[in-house]
Amino acid sequence: MLKELLMKNRSYRRFYQNVRISEDELRELVALTSYCASGRNAQALRYRMVTDERVCEQVFHTLAWAGYLKDWPGPEEGERPSAYLIQLLDTAIEENCLCDDGIQAQTIMLGAVEKGYGGCIIKAFKNDALREVLSLPDNLRIMYVLALGKPKETVVLEPMKGGDIRYWREADGSHHVPKRPLSELVV
Repeated sequence: MLKELLMKNRSYRRFYQNVRISEDELRELVALTSYCASGRNAQALRYRMVTDERVCEQVFHTLAWAGYLKDWPGPEEGERPSAYLIQLLDTAIEENCLCDDGIQAQTIMLGAVEKGYGGCIIKAFKNDALREVLSLPDNLRIMYVLALGKPKETVVLEPMKGGDIRYWREADGSHHVPKRPLSELVV
């Protein structure tokens, strides 16, 4: 069951924008993080929920999408995320969250997939512009943006060929992602 959940948990970049995710559903996803391991048990990560369509639009314009797809500026209107969780480090508690950010982001995404949603964990964003959109206090450092919605694309996992890690899109819009074989993962 975990393997199936992991295989469904892809980096989705196109969504049914009209399928809204409620704040209650986002709270349920954030609540999952309270069960995660935490370096030094600091539990210093916080989340800003964004569901308002106007604010979602503002957040969208601070993000970069799919670096390997040079001719694709990101999802079109109607295919954009319907919600975001902005992962924040409360530096008043800790300056370094160690690996908590990745653990919690993956946990949230697995929870989203279980609910029939999908998303993309984004590190490429215009920090100052996003801070301004969210009116964040100085002690909150943006770690990741979790773009969420009902997936509108098919993601296909492919065996890696010749060490090429770049993902690509077919003319039909299917998104192909090469994966290393187990033989390369075990040393």
